Amino acid sequence: MNKSDKIYIAGHRGMVGSAIGRALEAEGYTNIVSRRSSELDLRNQAAVAAFFEEEKPKYVVLAAAKVGGIQANNIYRAEFLYDNLMIESNIIHQAYVHGVEKLLFLGSSCIYPKLATQPLKEEYLLTNTLEPTNEPYAIAKIAGIKMCEAYRDQYGCNFISAMPTNLYGPNDNYDLNNSHVLPALLRKFHSAKVDASESVEVWGSGSPMREFLHVDDLAEACVYLLKNYNDKQFVNIGTGTDVTIKQLAETIKEIVGFQGDLIWNTEKPDGTPRKLMDVSKMHQMGWKHKIDLREGIQRVYEEVQHMDFA
Repeated sequence: MNKSDKIYIAGHRGMVGSAIGRALEAEGYTNIVSRRSSELDLRNQAAVAAFFEEEKPKYVVLAAAKVGGIQANNIYRAEFLYDNLMIESNIIHQAYVHGVEKLLFLGSSCIYPKLATQPLKEEYLLTNTLEPTNEPYAIAKIAGIKMCEAYRDQYGCNFISAMPTNLYGPNDNYDLNNSHVLPALLRKFHSAKVDASESVEVWGSGSPMREFLHVDDLAEACVYLLKNYNDKQFVNIGTGTDVTIKQLAETIKEIVGFQGDLIWNTEKPDGTPRKLMDVSKMHQMGWKHKIDLREGIQRVYEEVQHMDFA
């Protein structure tokens, strides 16, 4: 990529898209284009076609998606399927129509079967049934992967895909009902500390294991792939290590400085027992994460504790 090449980031205001924008700008890329959702509804086929006709980007990063935690995934099943299918279908097709040189599609670790062997290797895709609570989102992301592969096979498009593990960092969602586990716990513990509460309720049993990657590490990996990777097979992006939700909660409790008790609500769902990514492919290519979990959580908490978690 040349520093002046036009790069379109779909989803530039989200946690992932904004991090990729920061990473590209830090490396001197000067021609980044974007549109707010109020300016361009990515679910609208005609609007997306008109945007590509007007801007003609050379590179596309598809980081736009309807996302949420376990509860949001389970409640808004139709929206998670429809919105994500429309967004990726419109952008991938228009990237082909307008001769985009390279597209990077970002998926999620939830594409893998619920009970797949750990750690999750790229070739485990579609080998068994999905976790029911986030099946619509997973199916949409799998469709995005397969679209990139199909457009590559039929038209020779250089469309690549990357599957990040659980992410956290700047511009995360801290809504207690619709967020992911790490930001939800940060907000819960901070509020409990401010209110001098005696305890904090945490969903589930605490036994599921999860891997967490700081979004700035993901952004660096994405820039690396845009520059260096041109193969059909999607790649996992993660740390290759995981912790139990109990360990995560205790780490956040310590960082926040909350002195009360943890109460586990076992009536709430645990979700997939474990989701550890096999990241050997990225390591072999020469990329590895830099920010460890404790350091990353401390960094995030310093950024958001004075912002009322807006």
